[in-house]
Amino acid sequence: MTDEKQEPAYSAAKLSAHVACYGVILLTERYDACVEFYRNRLGLPFWYEKEGLCCLRFGAGYLMIEREGVGKAARKTPAENPTILRFNVANVPEAARSLEAQGIVVDIEQHSWGVTGSFVDPDGNVCELKNADDPYFA
Repeated sequence: MTDEKQEPAYSAAKLSAHVACYGVILLTERYDACVEFYRNRLGLPFWYEKEGLCCLRFGAGYLMIEREGVGKAARKTPAENPTILRFNVANVPEAARSLEAQGIVVDIEQHSWGVTGSFVDPDGNVCELKNADDPYFA
């Protein structure tokens, strides 16, 4: 009999086997304006709020808006924020008209792979509409 400690046997399962919910954390400078934008103007359903953060439903996951980010009055460059929040919609021009009615400027572009409509939040983070008519969404 030996006094050697046995290492626990861990499964080689992928991280996804352990994930209960996926989420995105958006660090903002203009926190109140960003919460209002995503919650009230875009209509993301409210989940919960704690000191310094607001959590909204984002499809099957969540978008957590927190403080301590760096905002910009104009659209951030990919070097300033290499992430785009994507909203797949049935009809990009129709969704864009809904946003434009609220004063949100949407830039619609046709690509070989689909239609997009980009817009920015109050911190200059890029958001994008994408047509959901490709085979993946069927």
